[in-house]
Amino acid sequence: MQAGNNHPIGVFDSGIGGLSVANAIFSLLPHESIVYFADTGRVPYGPRPKAEIRRFAHEIAAFLIGQGCKLLVVACNTVTAVALEDLRQQWPDIPIVGMEPAVKPAAAATRNNKVGVLATQVTITSERFAQLMDRYTVGVHVWANPCLGLVPLIEAGKMDDPETEALLHEIVDPMLAEGVDTLVLGCTHYPFIQPLLRRMVGSEVEIIDPSPAVARQVKRRLEALHLAAHPDHVPDYRFFASGATTDLALLTPIPFFIDAITG
Repeated sequence: MQAGNNHPIGVFDSGIGGLSVANAIFSLLPHESIVYFADTGRVPYGPRPKAEIRRFAHEIAAFLIGQGCKLLVVACNTVTAVALEDLRQQWPDIPIVGMEPAVKPAAAATRNNKVGVLATQVTITSERFAQLMDRYTVGVHVWANPCLGLVPLIEAGKMDDPETEALLHEIVDPMLAEGVDTLVLGCTHYPFIQPLLRRMVGSEVEIIDPSPAVARQVKRRLEALHLAAHPDHVPDYRFFASGATTDLALLTPIPFFIDAITG
């Protein structure tokens, strides 16, 4: 057992959305410590220039590595789309796991070959997304909608709010009118509105949340690299943010200690 095995997993996002991924890791890997960074001072990332997003990602990754993290999870589809490979080149010795819209499982799950993808503008227009579409959606009709304005509502804690519901209707109703039977949550913020979305679309539409699959990938990477924490390890959980956040107790069962608000 190497000394570094009990070091934490670093998870970061533009805001609190990546907690959906941290929650899945916490559930699957209860002996692993987690350090979470929410860049709430600069959220949302979706409308920002790609070069700026890359700079933010490098700053946060460097911070988490400075905290001793043994593996990083880019719990943000937008950052994954534009900066994941840059991060891997910058830190080749640190395993880095990213997010991808769950296009492949959606294409396998759809019964009528009609899939809707909810994501940010940057994700939808990225080369990475185009490659996923080319590879996995042959014969499948895909409607991808940039959900402008949705992330700020979730960051504000409005997960079940009339304003959020109205915006979701604008986004989802055209997809439902086309007969979409499978929806992909292509942003880590969106699982927090899944109960609202479920009420809107009914039980016949499958909603795919990629967070559990990401947690399984983290587990595979840790085991392959012999970095899994010892079963007797008592984990700790630290939360950092660059700005204000909503009440974490509403979003996560993880008993985070809020170390600091960093600028």
